[in-house]
Amino acid sequence: MTRAQRIALAVILLSAVALRLTGLDWDGFQHHHPDERYITWVATTIEFPSLGQDNWAAQWRPETSTFNPFHWPPEASSEGIVVLQGEPRDFAYGHVPLYLGVAATRLIERLAPALLRVLPSEWPLAADVLNGAGRIEFHHLAAVGRFLTALFDTGTVLLTFLLGRRLYGPAAGLLAAAMAAVAVLHIQLAHFFTSDPYLTFFVTASVFFMVAALDHSGVGQKEDRRKRLHFTMAAIMVGLAIGSKFTAVLLLLPLLWLSFVTGAPGNRLRWAAFGVAVTLITFAITNPFAVLDWSCIPQDIEQGSTSLTAALSQSCYLQNIVTQNAMVSGRADLGFTRQYADTTPYIYYAEMLARWGLGPLMAFVALSGLAWAVWEVIRSLRGSTNGRDALARLVAQPVVVVLLWVLPYVLLTGSFYVKFLRYTQPVIPFLLIFGAALLWRRRYPAGRYALAGLVLLASGVYAVAFVGLYRAEHPWNAASRWIYENVPSGTTILSEQWDDSLPVNLIISGEQRARSEYPNVELTWLTYPDAADDEARLMANLELLAGADYLTILSNRVYGVAPRLPERYPLSGQYHQLLFDGALGYEPVWVSGRAPQLLGVEWRADTFGWPGLRPPSVVTNYLGQSPGLSLGRADESFIVYDQPLTMIFRNTGRLSAEQMRAVFDLADE
Repeated sequence: MTRAQRIALAVILLSAVALRLTGLDWDGFQHHHPDERYITWVATTIEFPSLGQDNWAAQWRPETSTFNPFHWPPEASSEGIVVLQGEPRDFAYGHVPLYLGVAATRLIERLAPALLRVLPSEWPLAADVLNGAGRIEFHHLAAVGRFLTALFDTGTVLLTFLLGRRLYGPAAGLLAAAMAAVAVLHIQLAHFFTSDPYLTFFVTASVFFMVAALDHSGVGQKEDRRKRLHFTMAAIMVGLAIGSKFTAVLLLLPLLWLSFVTGAPGNRLRWAAFGVAVTLITFAITNPFAVLDWSCIPQDIEQGSTSLTAALSQSCYLQNIVTQNAMVSGRADLGFTRQYADTTPYIYYAEMLARWGLGPLMAFVALSGLAWAVWEVIRSLRGSTNGRDALARLVAQPVVVVLLWVLPYVLLTGSFYVKFLRYTQPVIPFLLIFGAALLWRRRYPAGRYALAGLVLLASGVYAVAFVGLYRAEHPWNAASRWIYENVPSGTTILSEQWDDSLPVNLIISGEQRARSEYPNVELTWLTYPDAADDEARLMANLELLAGADYLTILSNRVYGVAPRLPERYPLSGQYHQLLFDGALGYEPVWVSGRAPQLLGVEWRADTFGWPGLRPPSVVTNYLGQSPGLSLGRADESFIVYDQPLTMIFRNTGRLSAEQMRAVFDLADE
């Protein structure tokens, strides 16, 4: 690398970490991300055993261990929150991020006293990460977890450069890293203490070491040691990736291919066995209770099942894998996944990446790069005289290792019924590498720089606009503030099931206010399958509406789904438009949201167009207060956590349930 390239890499990494650390308190540490909230809740009970403990054996028993994610420890407690004790718990997340977050928090607790003496107290690093603000463990764990996630995702940017440089040279590697640094999906996910950024880091690291192992094709003991070292590191990273999320098991495909490519004809089976063994050992060490905990109650065991099937069903880890598979395949009928009804496999992901995850230019470059990389491999096989010749040509191309991860993952994940946008993150670094290489292959240098500059400029503007949304208070916190200031304590506030409820705990005018001051009842529009959407269920919800004083709509989780599925929700699907039109006696009294913004212009998602709804006039007026660009529909999982549009309605009409029922079309009932 030249001096200029080193400087460019430093600027890229500094930009990446700055974008990822901006707004770590994006929700005021109110835990508005449900996955992060649960992981942090579990993390408050995790304590690593030490060799000097008298109850060392108890630490390895699932029911009594203090570091088993599948069971609440019998004496668990944490200041300021309710922690269960001595009960099983569902933990459907990777154990590696959980343990890393707890370990980082404990390390920072030891270092903080010395660091706080030399750092300004108002710095977010001092107040939040080092806990100079004196937050309880539940909040401090979230702060440290987000900080750690940001660092890991910055590490992914560095690995993107290193892998791109090995495959296509330093210029392409720098361009790929620059695109990764400003990739909005990466920036957003780096703000959450969840599994996906860790999975992406370890996946990218494992593929990097696999490609590095291929570079040592020479002879001699030194080259052989380097090859073994890189192969071993690749296997370790595969184990850590699987320990972060089970979908990384697909990395065994390129790992086995690597053992075939790098091993001598007589040693290939040994290389494969060694790689798998290292992977399994790494996984077992970093996810011990995935191996040790067989205490879960078997579920859905069919008659005639083998004893092996019955035994495996007692594994808490395997149960969670089966449950997650049922969710992503659509076999499990869950309210928060019904948004994906009538979405097209593969195409939906591409659309959401172009609209939101990467922006149109970067998404086009990334997807074109993948197509180009596949075509280049296919083209290299032209003229092959036989299968052995074709195999030799494949073996000679390191990019095949990358594609053996990317293509199976894309083909499998893209076919899922559930299409959370975050599922694309583990392949984005590789698509950006391919896209950068494709741009850099242009014949004329001026064209290369012009296209690369255009992509980076547009994507950089989007990234800066995205982190700009964190300058505004989270809508759920702002709504809670309004409730405390305008709604008397003891007032019943309705919420919608599958969404959060308000208010959150806040300090108002120096006084601690709690959500427990306001009784909460949930409306259940998405709870039941088809047969339950009948007049009896409708009346049950209308009775709640008739008796309540306020109603909160925190996001589009419900109104973005029910109206789109009239066959499934012939009655529930009518509710939101009637509510917005004022036909149910409720009037919107507060609305707010936040969105990516730059120079006073907001880039908004249209949450009403896809379900075919007309928003209340108050919402229309609110959205018209400042200049904005509508980027169309958005994947709910992309906007619901940090940029939801939130509404509060007051019961001004005081209609009875029967009066409300009269405005519904019951002709089909």
